[in-house]
Amino acid sequence: MKIGFIGLGVMGKSIASNLMKAGYSLNIYTRTKSKAAELTAKGAVWMNTAGQVAAASDVIISMVGYPKDVEEVYFGENGIVDHAQEGSVLIDMTTSSPLLAQKIYEQAKARNISALDAPVSGGDVGAREARLSIMAGGDPEAFERVKPVFETMGKNIVLQGEAGAGQYTKMCNQIAIAANMIGVCEAVAYAQKAGLDPGTVLKSIGSGAAGSWSLSNLAPRMIAGDFAPGFYVKHFIKDMTIALDTAQKMGMMTPGLELAKTLYEKLAADGAEDDGTQALFKLFV
Repeated sequence: MKIGFIGLGVMGKSIASNLMKAGYSLNIYTRTKSKAAELTAKGAVWMNTAGQVAAASDVIISMVGYPKDVEEVYFGENGIVDHAQEGSVLIDMTTSSPLLAQKIYEQAKARNISALDAPVSGGDVGAREARLSIMAGGDPEAFERVKPVFETMGKNIVLQGEAGAGQYTKMCNQIAIAANMIGVCEAVAYAQKAGLDPGTVLKSIGSGAAGSWSLSNLAPRMIAGDFAPGFYVKHFIKDMTIALDTAQKMGMMTPGLELAKTLYEKLAADGAEDDGTQALFKLFV
């Protein structure tokens, strides 16, 4: 099985590397060719367009930045849908719009191509250590066919439902994280203001009822002043925007999400859009 991989950002590069470690042949494309140098040195084949990757691969995986980037790589000039082989499987792992996932599915199906939306959670560490949570939408047959591919990336791999279900599930994930990140920042800042050692505080609260992935993995980075991106602020704002748009269409209230988005937009306006999401802490100290 030849795998095509499009997009080699913070997480995509680690996922692609793990695929190669598992023995898969890789065709790759990314807008900034220099990002592919490490993988091509290991034997990955560079191609000049997403369409070329699609034409030469049995499974095509994309992990790009924004829904507009997904639109471009799937439907633009030299796009994936027009160039993929019949019988191939398309997997978009970008956190993107559920409606766009459904569009990809329908247009791929018209060409006898399978499509899954499969966003992930777990950040840079999860991608590097192949411990991602993968939430998929699409046909069960396509999901089972590529499940061994998913198993090179993560441990918690669930088919959530029809096309778009993976993206809706990822929005649930981002909504839960958004409000929780405010609480984590407030807790660490409160510990500091109270004259406590925040690292010692984490030993007490991290495994109790307050425990969360963000508290265990991102609070230590906050304390250390490490704001390097495992997941960019600008991409989190994109995700929260999608979640708010879809929530409004469903007629539901999301006050925690709205507050988090407002705070992250202030953080981005202060010049931190390329920091990691833990940089929200800067607003509290």
